[in-house]
Amino acid sequence: MVRVSVPVPGAPYDVVVGRGLLAKADRALPALPRCEKAFVVADAAVAERYLPPLEAGLGRRGLQVVHLGVPSGEEAKSLDTMCALHGQLAVQEAHRDDLVVALGGGAVGDVAGFVAATYMRGVAVLQVPTTLTAQVDAAIGGKTAVNLPQGKNLVGAFHQPVAVIADVDTLATVSERDYRSGLAEVAKYALTLDLDLLAMLERDPSPLLARDPNALESVVTASVRAKARVVAADERDAGRRLILNYGHTLGHALERVEAYAGRTHGEAVAIGMVFAARVAESTGLAEAGLSNRHVRLLKSLGLDPAGPLPATDRLLAAMRLDKKYAAGLRLVLLEDVGRPTVVENVPPEAVLTVLRELGAEG
Repeated sequence: MVRVSVPVPGAPYDVVVGRGLLAKADRALPALPRCEKAFVVADAAVAERYLPPLEAGLGRRGLQVVHLGVPSGEEAKSLDTMCALHGQLAVQEAHRDDLVVALGGGAVGDVAGFVAATYMRGVAVLQVPTTLTAQVDAAIGGKTAVNLPQGKNLVGAFHQPVAVIADVDTLATVSERDYRSGLAEVAKYALTLDLDLLAMLERDPSPLLARDPNALESVVTASVRAKARVVAADERDAGRRLILNYGHTLGHALERVEAYAGRTHGEAVAIGMVFAARVAESTGLAEAGLSNRHVRLLKSLGLDPAGPLPATDRLLAAMRLDKKYAAGLRLVLLEDVGRPTVVENVPPEAVLTVLRELGAEG
């Protein structure tokens, strides 16, 4: 059991990484005076597999566990689901001192976290991520949200968890496609913040691809530490935290244009990172070769960072809804690996040229 501190001012917490942690949830939780019930938000498949050991762990704290069901995947991240969960909490007489638990992937973490942020003006939330994407990224940092038809994560709040339990044993049951999608977020940390992690991935990714438990503990811990440093310095995306969105401007636009039914989040972000590297090269910010290094790394992790892409006008319209947009397209770019920067008012012609080179029409 490895503990990584996330020292957010006024709301510090630990991310606990290891094996068999669901049944040891009592050891990961901080003191929660007057907490009587734990409302576990999870879809049916995740609840069937992982709720029993988690319930045993929470039960050792004397907590009564109540399961609140939600749809699987991005379908859970809706205003309808949020309102339904609020209603269930009220019917079950949830009080301000009780605990909401997000058990599942990033979508469940987002909606459960937002419900916790807004029910009775805020109750405690425990994040228990069961996918690689959620363990290395989505569950850490306190971002919670639901989607609108117009875009992803447009309604939300910052609400830090009281703890995060990353049990790498749960990654054994993640589908191959979703697992590789999570590797895109690992690659993001390696390319932007952790050159030791990048060197490890470029040297030999085979243990990670084989889901070796030791490799998983090491990579999840490294990713969490990288994110924790950034979140502690900039909780609310006012500055440096924006670099955690590397590849996400185009990635989120792809997801939206494809109505969240095409590429997975990681597949879209992989293309988004190559796009960002190409823009950095074309504007002279980075030397030639950066994008090819991205492609080699992503392909070695089983990700296809190529098109086809939707039309440029649809992508640009979706990118303008990005939360980083500020009177002009703002992108996270790399001067080189390990040297991210936020670039204001990226030249539209550079964006259009790279989108067309990557296969977009128009």
